[in-house]
Amino acid sequence: MTTEPGNPPTVLFVAGAGRSGTSTVAGALSRLGFAVPQPEVPPDESNPRGFYEPQWVVDFHERVLEDIGIRVNDARPEAVDRAAVASARSDLFDELTEWLAPYAADRIVVKDPRSFWLHELWRRAIVKTGMEAVFLTMLRHPAEVAKSRDTHYLACRDAELRRARETTNVASWCHGILVTERATRDDRRTFVPYADLMSDWRAALRRVDEQLGLGVMTDVEETHHANDDFIDTALYRSKVTWDDLSVPAEVTALADEVWETVNLLVSDPGDAAAMARMDELHARYDRLYALARDLMLDQTFVDRAAHRRTQAAARERFRARIERLEERLAQARARAGRLEERVALLQKQNDGLARELDRIRGSLPYRIARRARRALPR
Repeated sequence: MTTEPGNPPTVLFVAGAGRSGTSTVAGALSRLGFAVPQPEVPPDESNPRGFYEPQWVVDFHERVLEDIGIRVNDARPEAVDRAAVASARSDLFDELTEWLAPYAADRIVVKDPRSFWLHELWRRAIVKTGMEAVFLTMLRHPAEVAKSRDTHYLACRDAELRRARETTNVASWCHGILVTERATRDDRRTFVPYADLMSDWRAALRRVDEQLGLGVMTDVEETHHANDDFIDTALYRSKVTWDDLSVPAEVTALADEVWETVNLLVSDPGDAAAMARMDELHARYDRLYALARDLMLDQTFVDRAAHRRTQAAARERFRARIERLEERLAQARARAGRLEERVALLQKQNDGLARELDRIRGSLPYRIARRARRALPR
Protein backbone atom coordinates (compact mmCIF):
# COMPACT_ATOMS: atom_id res chain seq x y z
CA MET A 1 0.00 0.00 0.00
CA THR A 2 1.63 3.24 -1.12
CA THR A 3 0.93 5.96 1.40
CA GLU A 4 -1.47 8.80 0.76
CA PRO A 5 -0.81 12.39 1.86
CA GLY A 6 -0.92 12.58 5.65
CA ASN A 7 -0.24 8.84 6.07
CA PRO A 8 3.47 8.32 6.74
CA PRO A 9 5.26 5.15 5.56
CA THR A 10 4.68 2.68 8.37
CA VAL A 11 5.68 -0.78 9.52
CA LEU A 12 2.89 -2.17 11.68
CA PHE A 13 4.20 -5.07 13.74
CA VAL A 14 1.77 -7.71 14.90
CA ALA A 15 3.12 -9.35 18.05
CA GLY A 16 1.73 -11.88 20.46
CA ALA A 17 1.94 -15.58 21.17
CA GLY A 18 1.21 -18.05 18.43
CA ARG A 19 -2.44 -19.16 18.45
CA SER A 20 -3.56 -15.81 19.89
CA GLY A 21 -5.17 -14.34 16.78
CA THR A 22 -2.12 -12.74 15.21
CA SER A 23 -2.95 -14.19 11.78
CA THR A 24 -6.54 -13.00 12.03
CA VAL A 25 -5.62 -9.43 12.90
CA ALA A 26 -2.88 -9.31 10.26
CA GLY A 27 -5.35 -10.55 7.66
CA ALA A 28 -7.89 -7.96 8.78
CA LEU A 29 -5.31 -5.17 8.52
CA SER A 30 -4.40 -6.32 5.02
CA ARG A 31 -8.08 -5.85 4.08
CA LEU A 32 -7.92 -2.35 5.52
CA GLY A 33 -5.09 -1.31 3.22
CA PHE A 34 -1.85 -2.50 4.82
CA ALA A 35 0.28 -4.60 2.48
CA VAL A 36 1.82 -7.93 3.43
CA PRO A 37 5.25 -8.12 1.74
CA GLN A 38 5.35 -10.97 -0.75
CA PRO A 39 5.77 -13.86 -0.93
CA GLU A 40 3.80 -15.02 2.10
CA VAL A 41 4.02 -18.20 4.13
CA PRO A 42 1.32 -20.43 2.57
CA PRO A 43 -1.67 -21.56 4.66
CA ASP A 44 -1.85 -25.08 6.05
CA GLU A 45 -4.34 -27.23 7.94
CA SER A 46 -3.52 -25.55 11.27
CA ASN A 47 -4.22 -22.12 9.78
CA PRO A 48 -6.35 -22.60 6.66
CA ARG A 49 -7.09 -18.88 6.18
CA GLY A 50 -3.41 -17.97 6.00
CA PHE A 51 -0.62 -16.76 8.26
CA TYR A 52 -0.06 -13.34 6.63
CA GLU A 53 3.64 -13.70 7.36
CA PRO A 54 6.25 -12.46 4.86
CA GLN A 55 8.36 -15.49 3.93
CA TRP A 56 11.58 -13.46 3.93
CA VAL A 57 10.94 -12.23 7.47
CA VAL A 58 10.22 -15.73 8.77
CA ASP A 59 13.37 -17.12 7.09
CA PHE A 60 15.45 -14.23 8.45
CA HIS A 61 14.19 -14.68 12.01
CA GLU A 62 14.57 -18.46 11.92
CA ARG A 63 18.15 -18.19 10.71
CA VAL A 64 19.15 -15.59 13.30
CA LEU A 65 17.43 -17.30 16.23
CA GLU A 66 18.90 -20.67 15.31
CA ASP A 67 22.33 -19.08 15.16
CA ILE A 68 22.02 -17.66 18.70
CA GLY A 69 20.19 -20.64 20.18
CA ILE A 70 16.73 -19.16 20.83
CA ARG A 71 13.42 -20.90 20.30
CA VAL A 72 10.41 -18.97 19.04
CA ASN A 73 8.61 -19.55 22.37
CA ASP A 74 11.70 -19.44 24.56
CA ALA A 75 10.86 -19.24 28.27
CA ARG A 76 14.44 -18.59 29.43
CA PRO A 77 15.16 -15.12 30.84
CA GLU A 78 18.70 -15.26 29.43
CA ALA A 79 17.26 -15.47 25.91
CA VAL A 80 16.67 -11.71 26.09
CA ASP A 81 20.40 -11.04 26.46
CA ARG A 82 21.24 -13.41 23.62
CA ALA A 83 18.77 -11.59 21.38
CA ALA A 84 20.20 -8.21 22.36
CA VAL A 85 23.64 -9.28 21.15
CA ALA A 86 22.18 -10.33 17.79
CA SER A 87 20.22 -7.06 17.50
CA ALA A 88 23.49 -5.12 17.72
CA ARG A 89 25.10 -6.93 14.76
CA SER A 90 25.86 -4.61 11.87
CA ASP A 91 25.55 -7.35 9.23
CA LEU A 92 21.99 -8.11 10.29
CA PHE A 93 21.19 -4.40 10.38
CA ASP A 94 22.46 -3.99 6.81
CA GLU A 95 20.56 -7.05 5.60
CA LEU A 96 17.30 -5.92 7.18
CA THR A 97 17.68 -2.35 5.96
CA GLU A 98 18.24 -3.60 2.42
CA TRP A 99 15.06 -5.70 2.60
CA LEU A 100 13.02 -2.76 3.94
CA ALA A 101 14.25 -0.27 1.34
CA PRO A 102 11.72 -1.14 -1.41
CA TYR A 103 8.87 -0.52 1.06
CA ALA A 104 10.13 2.89 2.22
CA ALA A 105 7.07 4.65 0.76
CA ASP A 106 4.52 2.01 1.83
CA ARG A 107 2.43 0.94 4.80
CA ILE A 108 3.15 -2.70 5.52
CA VAL A 109 2.19 -5.21 8.19
CA VAL A 110 4.89 -7.52 9.51
CA LYS A 111 3.62 -10.48 11.47
CA ASP A 112 5.88 -13.19 12.85
CA PRO A 113 5.84 -14.45 16.46
CA ARG A 114 9.65 -14.32 16.46
CA SER A 115 9.93 -10.62 15.72
CA PHE A 116 9.85 -9.40 19.35
CA TRP A 117 13.21 -11.04 20.00
CA LEU A 118 14.83 -8.63 17.50
CA HIS A 119 12.72 -5.60 18.35
CA GLU A 120 15.64 -3.18 18.67
CA LEU A 121 17.18 -4.35 15.39
CA TRP A 122 13.91 -3.71 13.59
CA ARG A 123 13.49 -0.32 15.20
CA ARG A 124 16.94 0.87 14.05
CA ALA A 125 16.42 -0.44 10.52
CA ILE A 126 13.02 1.25 10.24
CA VAL A 127 14.44 4.59 11.40
CA LYS A 128 17.21 4.21 8.81
CA THR A 129 14.67 3.81 6.01
CA GLY A 130 12.66 6.83 7.16
CA MET A 131 9.57 4.85 8.14
CA GLU A 132 7.58 4.72 11.38
CA ALA A 133 7.13 1.64 13.55
CA VAL A 134 3.92 0.89 15.44
CA PHE A 135 3.13 -2.23 17.45
CA LEU A 136 -0.02 -4.26 17.92
CA THR A 137 0.09 -7.05 20.50
CA MET A 138 -2.64 -9.66 20.49
CA LEU A 139 -3.86 -10.89 23.87
CA ARG A 140 -5.43 -14.27 24.44
CA HIS A 141 -5.79 -16.04 27.77
CA PRO A 142 -2.73 -18.27 28.34
CA ALA A 143 -4.87 -21.35 29.04
CA GLU A 144 -6.45 -21.00 25.59
CA VAL A 145 -3.08 -20.39 23.94
CA ALA A 146 -1.50 -23.39 25.65
CA LYS A 147 -4.38 -25.69 24.81
CA SER A 148 -4.58 -24.44 21.23
CA ARG A 149 -0.87 -25.07 20.74
CA ASP A 150 -1.31 -28.48 22.33
CA THR A 151 -4.20 -29.33 20.01
CA HIS A 152 -2.24 -28.49 16.87
CA TYR A 153 1.33 -29.36 17.78
CA LEU A 154 1.22 -32.15 20.41
CA ALA A 155 -1.80 -34.22 19.43
CA CYS A 156 0.20 -37.43 18.99
CA ARG A 157 2.52 -37.12 22.02
CA ASP A 158 2.31 -38.97 25.33
CA ALA A 159 0.64 -37.51 28.44
CA GLU A 160 3.89 -36.77 30.29
CA LEU A 161 5.30 -34.73 27.44
CA ARG A 162 1.99 -32.96 26.91
CA ARG A 163 1.91 -32.02 30.60
CA ALA A 164 5.45 -30.66 30.46
CA ARG A 165 4.76 -28.77 27.25
CA GLU A 166 1.57 -27.23 28.63
CA THR A 167 3.57 -25.83 31.53
CA THR A 168 6.29 -24.57 29.20
CA ASN A 169 3.69 -23.06 26.88
CA VAL A 170 2.17 -21.07 29.73
CA ALA A 171 5.60 -20.00 30.95
CA SER A 172 6.64 -18.90 27.46
CA TRP A 173 3.36 -16.98 27.09
CA CYS A 174 4.18 -15.07 30.30
CA HIS A 175 7.73 -14.44 29.18
CA GLY A 176 6.74 -13.32 25.69
CA ILE A 177 4.11 -10.87 26.96
CA LEU A 178 6.46 -9.47 29.61
CA VAL A 179 9.32 -9.00 27.14
CA THR A 180 7.10 -7.53 24.41
CA GLU A 181 5.41 -5.09 26.77
CA ARG A 182 8.70 -3.81 28.15
CA ALA A 183 10.34 -3.57 24.71
CA THR A 184 7.53 -1.47 23.17
CA ARG A 185 7.09 1.14 25.91
CA ASP A 186 8.80 3.85 23.88
CA ASP A 187 6.76 3.05 20.76
CA ARG A 188 3.25 3.79 19.60
CA ARG A 189 1.46 0.62 20.55
CA THR A 190 -1.87 -1.03 21.14
CA PHE A 191 -3.11 -4.22 22.77
CA VAL A 192 -6.03 -6.19 21.32
CA PRO A 193 -7.86 -8.94 23.21
CA TYR A 194 -8.62 -11.84 20.90
CA ALA A 195 -12.16 -12.10 22.24
CA ASP A 196 -12.80 -8.45 21.32
CA LEU A 197 -11.54 -8.96 17.78
CA MET A 198 -13.68 -12.04 17.26
CA SER A 199 -16.85 -10.59 18.76
CA ASP A 200 -16.76 -7.13 17.14
CA TRP A 201 -13.83 -6.49 14.84
CA ARG A 202 -15.00 -2.96 14.04
CA ALA A 203 -14.92 -1.86 17.67
CA ALA A 204 -11.61 -3.61 18.33
CA LEU A 205 -9.87 -2.15 15.29
CA ARG A 206 -11.42 1.27 15.78
CA ARG A 207 -9.55 1.44 19.09
CA VAL A 208 -6.39 0.30 17.28
CA ASP A 209 -6.96 3.00 14.67
CA GLU A 210 -7.31 5.71 17.29
CA GLN A 211 -4.36 4.63 19.45
CA LEU A 212 -1.97 4.19 16.50
CA GLY A 213 -3.32 7.01 14.35
CA LEU A 214 -3.66 4.85 11.26
CA GLY A 215 -6.76 6.37 9.63
CA VAL A 216 -8.00 3.08 8.18
CA MET A 217 -11.43 2.79 9.80
CA THR A 218 -13.22 5.74 8.22
CA ASP A 219 -15.34 3.84 5.67
CA VAL A 220 -16.20 0.59 7.42
CA GLU A 221 -18.89 1.56 9.89
CA GLU A 222 -22.14 0.57 8.19
CA THR A 223 -21.44 -1.07 4.85
CA HIS A 224 -20.52 -4.73 4.37
CA HIS A 225 -16.75 -5.18 4.49
CA ALA A 226 -14.37 -7.93 3.40
CA ASN A 227 -13.48 -8.49 7.06
CA ASP A 228 -17.09 -9.51 7.74
CA ASP A 229 -16.44 -12.57 5.57
CA PHE A 230 -12.84 -13.07 6.69
CA ILE A 231 -13.24 -13.04 10.49
CA ASP A 232 -15.03 -16.27 11.28
CA THR A 233 -16.15 -16.50 14.90
CA ALA A 234 -16.36 -20.27 14.48
CA LEU A 235 -12.56 -20.32 14.50
CA TYR A 236 -12.70 -19.22 18.13
CA ARG A 237 -12.90 -22.87 19.11
CA SER A 238 -10.42 -23.30 21.97
CA LYS A 239 -12.31 -21.86 24.94
CA VAL A 240 -10.72 -23.54 27.94
CA THR A 241 -9.84 -22.92 31.57
CA TRP A 242 -7.01 -24.04 33.81
CA ASP A 243 -9.07 -27.10 34.67
CA ASP A 244 -8.41 -28.36 31.15
CA LEU A 245 -4.64 -28.26 31.65
CA SER A 246 -2.08 -29.86 33.96
CA VAL A 247 -0.09 -26.75 34.90
CA PRO A 248 1.33 -26.11 38.41
CA ALA A 249 -0.58 -23.60 40.52
CA GLU A 250 2.49 -21.37 40.90
CA VAL A 251 2.65 -20.92 37.14
CA THR A 252 -1.08 -20.41 36.62
CA ALA A 253 -1.21 -17.83 39.42
CA LEU A 254 1.57 -15.81 37.80
CA ALA A 255 -0.03 -16.17 34.36
CA ASP A 256 -3.36 -14.91 35.70
CA GLU A 257 -1.70 -11.83 37.17
CA VAL A 258 0.17 -11.10 33.95
CA TRP A 259 -3.09 -11.54 32.03
CA GLU A 260 -5.04 -9.20 34.29
CA THR A 261 -2.30 -6.57 34.31
CA VAL A 262 -1.57 -6.50 30.59
CA ASN A 263 -5.30 -6.10 29.92
CA LEU A 264 -5.14 -2.80 31.80
CA LEU A 265 -3.05 -1.54 28.87
CA VAL A 266 -5.86 -2.18 26.37
CA SER A 267 -7.60 1.09 27.13
CA ASP A 268 -4.42 2.99 27.98
CA PRO A 269 -1.17 1.57 26.54
CA GLY A 270 0.80 4.07 28.64
CA ASP A 271 -0.75 3.19 32.03
CA ALA A 272 2.19 3.85 34.39
CA ALA A 273 0.79 1.79 37.27
CA ALA A 274 0.19 -1.18 34.99
CA MET A 275 3.72 -0.97 33.57
CA ALA A 276 5.19 -0.83 37.08
CA ARG A 277 3.19 -3.93 37.99
CA MET A 278 4.43 -5.65 34.83
CA ASP A 279 7.99 -4.96 35.97
CA GLU A 280 7.23 -6.59 39.31
CA LEU A 281 5.73 -9.60 37.58
CA HIS A 282 8.73 -9.80 35.24
CA ALA A 283 11.07 -9.96 38.23
CA ARG A 284 8.82 -12.58 39.84
CA TYR A 285 8.89 -14.64 36.66
CA ASP A 286 12.68 -14.52 36.55
CA ARG A 287 12.85 -15.69 40.18
CA LEU A 288 10.40 -18.52 39.55
CA TYR A 289 12.35 -19.66 36.52
CA ALA A 290 15.62 -19.56 38.47
CA LEU A 291 14.00 -21.59 41.26
CA ALA A 292 12.75 -24.19 38.79
CA ARG A 293 16.20 -24.42 37.24
CA ASP A 294 17.81 -24.87 40.67
CA LEU A 295 15.30 -27.53 41.67
CA MET A 296 16.04 -29.35 38.44
CA LEU A 297 19.81 -29.31 38.91
CA ASP A 298 20.11 -33.03 39.77
CA GLN A 299 17.82 -33.93 36.87
CA THR A 300 19.88 -31.68 34.63
CA PHE A 301 23.03 -33.61 35.56
CA VAL A 302 21.22 -36.91 34.98
CA ASP A 303 19.93 -35.72 31.62
CA ARG A 304 23.36 -34.51 30.58
CA ALA A 305 24.92 -37.83 31.59
CA ALA A 306 22.22 -39.69 29.65
CA HIS A 307 22.83 -37.41 26.69
CA ARG A 308 26.56 -38.13 26.85
CA ARG A 309 25.86 -41.87 26.96
CA THR A 310 23.49 -41.57 24.04
CA GLN A 311 26.05 -39.58 22.09
CA ALA A 312 28.80 -42.08 22.97
CA ALA A 313 26.60 -44.96 21.83
CA ALA A 314 25.81 -43.10 18.63
CA ARG A 315 29.51 -42.46 18.03
CA GLU A 316 30.26 -46.14 18.66
CA ARG A 317 27.59 -47.19 16.18
CA PHE A 318 29.00 -44.68 13.72
CA ARG A 319 32.54 -46.03 14.18
CA ALA A 320 31.32 -49.61 13.75
CA ARG A 321 29.51 -48.64 10.60
CA ILE A 322 32.61 -46.89 9.28
CA GLU A 323 34.66 -50.03 10.01
CA ARG A 324 32.14 -52.19 8.14
CA LEU A 325 32.14 -49.78 5.22
CA GLU A 326 35.95 -49.67 5.21
CA GLU A 327 36.03 -53.48 5.20
CA ARG A 328 33.58 -53.58 2.29
CA LEU A 329 35.66 -50.94 0.51
CA ALA A 330 38.83 -53.02 1.00
CA GLN A 331 37.04 -56.09 -0.36
CA ALA A 332 35.80 -54.10 -3.34
CA ARG A 333 39.31 -52.78 -3.98
CA ALA A 334 40.68 -56.34 -3.81
CA ARG A 335 38.08 -57.52 -6.32
CA ALA A 336 38.92 -54.54 -8.51
CA GLY A 337 42.62 -55.45 -8.32
CA ARG A 338 41.91 -59.04 -9.34
CA LEU A 339 39.75 -57.81 -12.21
CA GLU A 340 42.52 -55.46 -13.32
CA GLU A 341 44.97 -58.40 -13.30
CA ARG A 342 42.50 -60.48 -15.33
CA VAL A 343 42.02 -57.64 -17.82
CA ALA A 344 45.79 -57.26 -18.16
CA LEU A 345 46.17 -61.01 -18.75
CA LEU A 346 43.42 -61.01 -21.37
CA GLN A 347 44.98 -57.99 -23.03
CA LYS A 348 48.32 -59.78 -23.12
CA GLN A 349 46.71 -62.87 -24.65
CA ASN A 350 44.90 -60.71 -27.18
CA ASP A 351 48.15 -59.00 -28.13
CA GLY A 352 49.77 -62.41 -28.62
CA LEU A 353 46.94 -63.64 -30.81
CA ALA A 354 47.16 -60.45 -32.89
CA ARG A 355 50.88 -60.99 -33.45
CA GLU A 356 50.30 -64.64 -34.39
CA LEU A 357 47.61 -63.60 -36.87
CA ASP A 358 49.97 -61.06 -38.43
CA ARG A 359 52.69 -63.75 -38.70
CA ILE A 360 50.29 -66.18 -40.39
CA ARG A 361 49.11 -63.55 -42.85
CA GLY A 362 52.69 -62.83 -43.81
CA SER A 363 53.68 -66.52 -44.39
CA LEU A 364 54.20 -68.04 -47.96
CA PRO A 365 51.45 -70.69 -47.68
CA TYR A 366 48.94 -68.04 -46.66
CA ARG A 367 49.85 -65.85 -49.67
CA ILE A 368 49.61 -68.86 -52.10
CA ALA A 369 46.22 -69.85 -50.72
CA ARG A 370 45.00 -66.29 -51.05
CA ARG A 371 46.06 -66.09 -54.72
CA ALA A 372 44.41 -69.43 -55.42
CA ARG A 373 41.10 -68.22 -54.00
CA ARG A 374 41.26 -65.14 -56.22
CA ALA A 375 41.91 -67.29 -59.32
CA LEU A 376 38.84 -69.45 -58.83
CA PRO A 377 35.95 -68.67 -61.24
CA ARG A 378 33.11 -66.67 -59.73
